[in-house]
Amino acid sequence: MVRIQDSADVSPDAVIGEGSSIWHLAQVREGAVLGENCIVGRGAYVGTGVKMGDNCKLQNYALVYEPAELEDGVFVGPAVVFTNDHFPRSIDPDGKLKRGDDWEPVGVTCKKGSSIGARAVCVAPVTIGSWAMVAAGAVVTKDVPDFALVAGVPAKRIRWVGRAGVPLERGDAEGLWVCPQTGAQYQEQDETLVEVTQ
Repeated sequence: MVRIQDSADVSPDAVIGEGSSIWHLAQVREGAVLGENCIVGRGAYVGTGVKMGDNCKLQNYALVYEPAELEDGVFVGPAVVFTNDHFPRSIDPDGKLKRGDDWEPVGVTCKKGSSIGARAVCVAPVTIGSWAMVAAGAVVTKDVPDFALVAGVPAKRIRWVGRAGVPLERGDAEGLWVCPQTGAQYQEQDETLVEVTQ
């Protein structure tokens, strides 16, 4: 069952997956595709043609502009903004109002399990890696590696995080990192982190 609050504005041309909820004053535009069990919070915006996988959460007042793509299990915190224009202008050089086809939209891509903290801004085009975490208030201007925790303006990697989202601790071997919550192990090499399969 899909739950859509009466005050939400959901286009009949949007595709909403089973078990999803769209809360008060949210807007989901035409051509948007939401997977199963997604949550779109109060006042959130999902742009034309945005694609969301299963089990995604958009918190209150998050603004996800097209052509953003969110894979399964992405968390987007309150008041997060995904931009979509390299060089935003309201008017062209002659002073005429720009139209929809006067610019080339660029998108933010969020890989599986990634999380974007409250009031962060992701400046397209960027990719947020799998299981990565963007700290609250960060401004992301370049791609974020898998499992990276980035913070600041502009955002820089400050730690590694595992699937559980908690910062990893150094292991016994060179480049080995361990999740203190799950015990999962990760190997760092050349500024990238990969899971160690048991």
